Amino acid sequence: MSETVLEQIDQVIKGNDIVLFMKGTPDFPQCGFSQRVGSIVSSYGVPFAAVNVLLSEEIRQGIKDYSDWPTIPQLYIKGEFIGGCDIVSEMQENGELAELLAPLKKEA
Repeated sequence: MSETVLEQIDQVIKGNDIVLFMKGTPDFPQCGFSQRVGSIVSSYGVPFAAVNVLLSEEIRQGIKDYSDWPTIPQLYIKGEFIGGCDIVSEMQENGELAELLAPLKKEA
């Protein structure tokens, strides 16, 4: 994995409050798990950056290497890796995700 790809990923994560690495886009998701996480984040009304990993094999593998997490989607909030579909869904259900996103909604 080239350092350049990991640096690009790092810049995207650090340059945006919320980043979702997903298969497809929020408007046209290409996998059910990506669609679920995109819908969850969208439901809070906070702006987020979405990276379509299907456009680049290097990015698709690079984000897995970056996070040491084997699956996509991957959600990052304020530079911190939050998790994939199961974790984000659980955090939505128990209110943790709302707590994390509330301050970002006010800033938007």
